[in-house]
Amino acid sequence: MTDLLLGAHVSAQGGVANAPARGRTIGATAIQVFTKTPNQWREWSIDGPAARAFRDALDEHGIRAVVSHDSYLINLASPDPTLRRRSEAAFVAELRRCTMLGIPYVVSHPGNFLDDRAAGLRRNADSYAACLAAAPGRVRVAIETTAGSGTALGSTLEELRDLADLMPRAARRRVAFCADTCHLWASGYDLAGDYDGVIAAFDRTLGLERLACLHLNDSRGARGSRLDRHALIGEGALGREPFRRIMRDPRLAHVIKVIETPKGDDMVTNDRRMLRRLRAYARGRPAPLNLCARGRV
Repeated sequence: MTDLLLGAHVSAQGGVANAPARGRTIGATAIQVFTKTPNQWREWSIDGPAARAFRDALDEHGIRAVVSHDSYLINLASPDPTLRRRSEAAFVAELRRCTMLGIPYVVSHPGNFLDDRAAGLRRNADSYAACLAAAPGRVRVAIETTAGSGTALGSTLEELRDLADLMPRAARRRVAFCADTCHLWASGYDLAGDYDGVIAAFDRTLGLERLACLHLNDSRGARGSRLDRHALIGEGALGREPFRRIMRDPRLAHVIKVIETPKGDDMVTNDRRMLRRLRAYARGRPAPLNLCARGRV
């Protein structure tokens, strides 16, 4: 249990150096952050003192792993060259901020192709490669599975494999993956009924050694619904069992695990409760009674 890298997406309001303390408040050993406002194009600059303050705060508050998530506005698969250039500039800025902060992974949704899927996949791969070349270093992109709504790329493991394979070798070396349990379920993968089959398919198609991060989210939608609607752990359509299996699976012991479940009114109570629930699953025994909700553990 001491090696468990488990946490939540936490706010960086007031400066990214404030995020580790928020992680400690909910009992996290890992956090995910936005290094800038995710729904604005305006960029944040990170100077040396700010970066040192963030790294010092990670140590002070016992946060052992951290990933960032890129901006919601970025679309590296867009057929609009102006939007794609702006998206590339924003993604390069994200990679550079993470280099300054010492964050090893940027979680990134594949883009929306809008016109033609194959053409969009090629644009997406070319833009990822160009951005990684423009921001050399050790920071890697962790491309996230998607629910597959609309024209979003990345709803199948095969499409993520093809996206990476379209990049030159130098870029592929800096590609990892992030699997979101809600997104997998919404796109049709039966984590509840065929957990071992889904994990085997991921390993066969992408390689478990390239799985950098897991987003642990239950789902409000049915399997295959394409709905990206997160629910509290064990209280949605996925139920408890897939999360018990994930938390006890030695093949996933090295993977950073982050929840993005509904925060509630105070931004703390639900996250703290969900992390305690997941740790109880990892221990293999029921959570304490005061953690139960609506008769579930």
